[in-house]
Amino acid sequence: MDSQPQQPAEGDGPLAGYRVLDLSVNVLGPVAIQILGDMGADVIKIESPDGNYTRQVGPSRNPKMGALFLNTNRNKRSVVLDLKKPDARAALLDLVRSADVLVHSIRPGAAERLGVDYEAIRAVNPRIIHASSSGFRLDGERRDWLAFDDVIQGASGVAGMMARATDEPRYYPR
Repeated sequence: MDSQPQQPAEGDGPLAGYRVLDLSVNVLGPVAIQILGDMGADVIKIESPDGNYTRQVGPSRNPKMGALFLNTNRNKRSVVLDLKKPDARAALLDLVRSADVLVHSIRPGAAERLGVDYEAIRAVNPRIIHASSSGFRLDGERRDWLAFDDVIQGASGVAGMMARATDEPRYYPR
């Protein structure tokens, strides 16, 4: 496996020259990938036409530029692609050909339907690092469940454990 980036280095930092495609939402993926951008990687955030819902979370001076979005997406370029449309999927695959890493937080069944699952991406670029974040096991009964912090705390028993201290279920760290 060739460990050198496909592009010449343009910026500073240990990851200069590496291209990362970010199809993640919420907090986990965007923060992790933001760090790659901080280290010099060329990060391209790919959003649906509706935009990432975090654009509307928190105070903002401009519509769709909420604090949560801005605080988890620095050092990223952005492109809008409706991956439900064939021409947008083709555009994504063009980006995949020149990328070193692709990260998404799309549920397994949906990832397959959109063509961003491991097999589909690897067929276009066999040397790409493909990472997906999921709250539950990919082969378990909860495979297709959405996984937000509150869901994970409830499913893991954390909310119930907090009830021991307060006599009512609650989420940590509230």
